Amino acid sequence: MFLKNHNQRDDMAVVKVKKNFQLTLPNNLRKELNISEGDFLDLEVKNGEIVVKPIKLIPKDQQYFYTPEWQKKEKEADSDLARKKRKEFKSVDDLIKELHSK
Repeated sequence: MFLKNHNQRDDMAVVKVKKNFQLTLPNNLRKELNISEGDFLDLEVKNGEIVVKPIKLIPKDQQYFYTPEWQKKEKEADSDLARKKRKEFKSVDDLIKELHSK
């Protein structure tokens, strides 16, 4: 059961701390923030309040993808594809020959 006082905004809810200090996030907040079971939340204390932010953890072997250098190359590739700046090859061998020629 979620209680609400008369000064409370619609995007707020009062929840009870349960056994083992567990909380249940209200359905409307979970849906609004797209939080699913198993997701991670970042908790931070600011001005005496707990701020909760949903976060997505990136597996270590995929972190390279989010580096500025990699993202720059991704944007270049997307731009090249949008401008149809690409070369087609008849075979994998032709592609490899092209790569080795540079």
